[in-house]
Amino acid sequence: MLTCSRKNRLFLSHMGAQGALGQAVYDMAKDGGDFFVVSADLAVASGFSRFMEEYSDNFINVGIAEQNLISVAAGIAQESLPVIATSWGAFASYRCADQIRNFLGFMNANVKVVGMGSGMAISRFGGSHYGIGDLSLMRGIPGLTIIAPCDGMEIYYAVYEAMKTKNPTYVRLTGGDRLPIINKDSQYRFEIGKANVLLEGEDVLIVACGTLLEECIRAAEILSSRQISSTILNMHTIKPLDVEAITGRLTHKLIVTIEEHNTAGGLGGAVAEALAGVVDKPKHILLGIDDFVPLAGDYCYLLEKCGLLAMQIADRISNALEM
Repeated sequence: MLTCSRKNRLFLSHMGAQGALGQAVYDMAKDGGDFFVVSADLAVASGFSRFMEEYSDNFINVGIAEQNLISVAAGIAQESLPVIATSWGAFASYRCADQIRNFLGFMNANVKVVGMGSGMAISRFGGSHYGIGDLSLMRGIPGLTIIAPCDGMEIYYAVYEAMKTKNPTYVRLTGGDRLPIINKDSQYRFEIGKANVLLEGEDVLIVACGTLLEECIRAAEILSSRQISSTILNMHTIKPLDVEAITGRLTHKLIVTIEEHNTAGGLGGAVAEALAGVVDKPKHILLGIDDFVPLAGDYCYLLEKCGLLAMQIADRISNALEM
C-alpha cells in the first residue's frame, strides 16, 4: 500500500485539488506506470504541466469536447492501458453521462474520470459549472466506483489506489486553490470502500465526504461545547459504500449525512438506501443543497445559502436532537 513521507504529506497538504491530482499522476509516471492521460483542454488546470512535458507520448488533448474525451479514453483503454480523463465535474458527469454509461458502465472500460471543481468550488463561472448533482447521476451507472476525497493527501492516495484496479471510476474533487487539512494522522491509510473515522463520540453520527468535512469538524467542536459528542465518518468512497461503518454505530441518537451536493440521490440517499431494511435505527437527517440552484457568489456565501457552514450544521443537529 502506498505510504507518504512526512515531507510529502506536508507538501500535498498545501496543494489545491488539481495540484494534488497532477502530483499523483506525475509521480506514478516517474514510478514507471504505463497509462494515458486525456484532457478536454484543461491540462494545465488539471496540474498536468510536468507530465505533458516529460511524457508527451502518453498525453492527449481532445479540445473542448468532453463527450469525445470519454470516447477517446475508452478506446485507448481497450488496448489494456488504464486512462485518466479530466474535466470540470459538471461536464464530466452530465455532459458525458451517455458515454460513461455505455463505455464504462456497459463495456467496463478501465477509465478513471476525474470531475474537478465539483460542488460549488468554481462558483466564479456561475451555475453552469456547479457540480451539485454528479453523484446522483454517476451512482446509477452499473459497476462504477465513486470516490470523493477530502484533502490533498487523500486525493493523492485515491488516484494511486484507483489506478491499481481495473474498475471504471469517477473521482469527485471538491475545494479550490486552498484545501483543508483533514488527515493529520501519520498512520493515515486509504482503502477504497472503507470509511475513515475522524472522531469518535456517542450522540451524533456524522457521515460526510469531500472538503466539506472541514465544516463538519468545526460543527462537532461547536456541538461539544453544548455537551453533544459526535462521531465523524469520512465516507470517501460513495460506491461501494462502507455500510458496516454505519450499521456498527446505530447506538447513536441521530445520523446526519452532510454533502456539497443535492440532497436527492447523493451520499445521503446512499446511506438511506443502506439503512432502509434496518428496523431499529436512529433518526436520519440529510443536509446538503435542498433541490435548488444557488445564485453565483463567493464560495463561503454559497455554503451559507445552502446551510452548510459549521454553525448552521451544529444548529440543525441541536434542533433535531431536541425534537
